[in-house]
Amino acid sequence: MGRIFISAARGGRENGRIDPGTIAGGTTEAREMILLRDLIVSELQARNWQVLAVPDDLSARGTINWINARAVRLDVALEIQTDAAPNPSVRGASVFYIANNEERKKNAELLLLNLLQRVPQLPNRGVRPDTSAGLGSVPFCRQTSIPALQMQVGFLTSPEDRRLLQSRRRDFALGIADGLISWSRVIDPSSAPSEPNYPSINISIDGKNYPDKGILVNGNSYIPINLADQLQIDLSNAPKVHRISYRQVVYAKANDLRDLGVSVGWDSTTRTLNLKSAAKTPTINEIMSNGRTKEVQLHIFLRNNNEPGSIQFPDIPKLYIEEAAIEGVNHDIAFSQMCLETNYLRFTKNIKPEQNNFAGLGTVGGGSETATFESARIGVRAHIQHLKAYASSDPLSQEVVDPRFRFVTRGVAPIVEQLSGRWSPDRNYGANILAIVRQLYQSAGL
Repeated sequence: MGRIFISAARGGRENGRIDPGTIAGGTTEAREMILLRDLIVSELQARNWQVLAVPDDLSARGTINWINARAVRLDVALEIQTDAAPNPSVRGASVFYIANNEERKKNAELLLLNLLQRVPQLPNRGVRPDTSAGLGSVPFCRQTSIPALQMQVGFLTSPEDRRLLQSRRRDFALGIADGLISWSRVIDPSSAPSEPNYPSINISIDGKNYPDKGILVNGNSYIPINLADQLQIDLSNAPKVHRISYRQVVYAKANDLRDLGVSVGWDSTTRTLNLKSAAKTPTINEIMSNGRTKEVQLHIFLRNNNEPGSIQFPDIPKLYIEEAAIEGVNHDIAFSQMCLETNYLRFTKNIKPEQNNFAGLGTVGGGSETATFESARIGVRAHIQHLKAYASSDPLSQEVVDPRFRFVTRGVAPIVEQLSGRWSPDRNYGANILAIVRQLYQSAGL
């Protein structure tokens, strides 16, 4: 069976110093690629594939030498990196291959397609011959002794790509792992690992036990795909739902069904997967509605995504619950939007933590400055008021602190998706908020 080599670009020694790669948004290319590489390795190992991770301290030349010293026929190699551009609006993923090599071009297309199926919000910049690279060639593609590709998973200089990478890192890893496995099987059609023995789990649908069983795959619950009809969902055009074939039965990953409106829960005592059909699952996109999470669940979610931020703003979960309740806004949506806008309280160069601006609110007059609020509570209140301005025509319950409240056409966006193109020019803005809401509910076990 062919093996898979994977390298995280940057982080090694170049010209006597550690090369961090691109630096943007308070992070480095080396850090982001190492974190992503580790997830890809874990996923491949969980699927019983042989994978070798290139040591992080090697130079670009050392990386190629390390692979060549160990590679054998039917192995493949991938290097992951980010791109950079002076214009922060430039974004998207691409894969470099050796120019004029049609087989490698098809391999690159396969790899890129699998990533974009998992992260469809990521623009497709296509596959590119290495002669189009800045230096006229890509050494990793040309000098590695086995089939090798170099993937740019996005632009670190793009706030949108950076948020996607940091908030949906596991989806990136799953897509790349899918692509690597597909590519390896093209190189060596016999390279399918022996089928493992997955433990069975119980299934409950809308409170009733289902006679068939699901399976547990690397800690993830999978259900027989024929349950789709009972859950009132259509999987015929759902590429993001991961499927596997096990003992002549096709199974779908339960957590992926959240995007289709299915509620997914787990009872560890009885090893039961609790599902609620799409028709009986509460809607999560209505801004003027009740949040479902508790303060401690928001704390845990924030801490798991950015512990320093949760320490710097320890009252943020409480403030969002309290201020949202006063105006009738769903605190789960508002909190998730805050996570998107601030990158989980990491903030950006344009907005500093001391501004207490958790939603990227601007000021009056068309200036380049963003709004500043006297306290975290007032900043959260302004955010809630701005959401209510879009979602409802009802009057505010408190004095206006949102500097741009009066400029919003009241009630034009009662659901989250309608914030796209209004709150942000990103067409996927609402979908990105809902993706975080679903991650929050998964973390909270809702």
